[in-house]
Amino acid sequence: MRATLASETEMNESTHDLSRLRIDRDRPPPGVGRALRWSALIAVGAAVLVIVFVVVLRGVGRPTVEVALAERVGGGGASTGVTANGYVVARTQASVSSKITGRLEYLGVEEGSVVEQGRIIARLESADYAAALAQREAELGTARAGLLEAEAERDQLRRDVARSRDLRARGLTSEQETEQLEMQLATAEARVNRVRAQVEAAAAAVGVARANLENTYIRAPFSGTVLRKDAEVGEVVAPAVTGGGLTRGAVVTMADLETLEVEVDVNEAYIARVRNGQPVSIDLDAYPDTSFRGRVRQVVPTADRQRATVQVKVSILDKDPRILPEMGATVEFMEQEDDAQPAAPSRIFVPAAAVRDESGRQIVWIVRDGRVERREVDAGPVTGERREIRSGVSAGEQVVVAGHDGLQDGSRVQTAPR
Repeated sequence: MRATLASETEMNESTHDLSRLRIDRDRPPPGVGRALRWSALIAVGAAVLVIVFVVVLRGVGRPTVEVALAERVGGGGASTGVTANGYVVARTQASVSSKITGRLEYLGVEEGSVVEQGRIIARLESADYAAALAQREAELGTARAGLLEAEAERDQLRRDVARSRDLRARGLTSEQETEQLEMQLATAEARVNRVRAQVEAAAAAVGVARANLENTYIRAPFSGTVLRKDAEVGEVVAPAVTGGGLTRGAVVTMADLETLEVEVDVNEAYIARVRNGQPVSIDLDAYPDTSFRGRVRQVVPTADRQRATVQVKVSILDKDPRILPEMGATVEFMEQEDDAQPAAPSRIFVPAAAVRDESGRQIVWIVRDGRVERREVDAGPVTGERREIRSGVSAGEQVVVAGHDGLQDGSRVQTAPR
């Protein structure tokens, strides 16, 4: 009986063990998952390589050209056909330096700082000048004390002389005593005058010492904007610098930006078309899409013999904070407002380098959607660095100004701004 129960127990345990032994058909065999991951990575890498290869191939073989925009000029009045190039300058501009030589101890401005006239912008080391002023003031105090003493002695002698004269009139004193007192009074008067002169000299010395101390302060000569720092704290500055030493001749350069104007050089062959007060159109290289109104302020009454040009100064009527000194500018001179001239239509201008002469025909290359297009145009004369296009080009189109060699109509190119 016990043997039978034991055997049945062993059979049941064996049955339970065999039930745990089964095949998991949902799990992939070992190594298959790793292979799938590697395959995915390889596919992604191949796709990236293909994309890079295509991008590189698209750029290979494309020539690079420099382009510029065709600009529309005028439209509000007739042009004289005279255009000149120049730069924006400030009528009121100065390199501010010190009146004396010294080491810069303080600099209170930076580039772009706006300062008022008379404001202290820098200071030199001034301990020795302050000490000299204190010494001169002490000497002035001593001289004033001596003057008070001399005046007191003189006043006493005046009273003694008056008393002696009264006694002499009544016969109570001798004439000799009166004369001695009068001589002493004259001496006291002379001493007072001498000490008073010493006081004036001491006061003048104080003024000189105070002026020397004031000269250690560098003040703004006018209200304006600091354009450039020419020295730093610790450097030696001087009113005038000769040679190649370490001394600085100026501390800052500043200008009044309210007085900005354009200076241009006009060929002397066209200067007869330019007059004072004449309206102009100003185009800045920095803002090619914007024109500014201006007026001729002065035609300088002399010519440059070497360059055969005459300098013309043009006031800017359209004030704009974007206009800065030393910006390049192109000025087109218009007809006088009171001249009986019909209004002329606007004109298209491109850089002169964009127009090519091929077999007697004038052509330009237009860039559109990454491709170049050869286009025949009717070009006018060259004015400055620009050329008028009477027909064939519209305002805003991109024209090739450099890199013409090897271009073919319809070929792809890479553009680089001028």
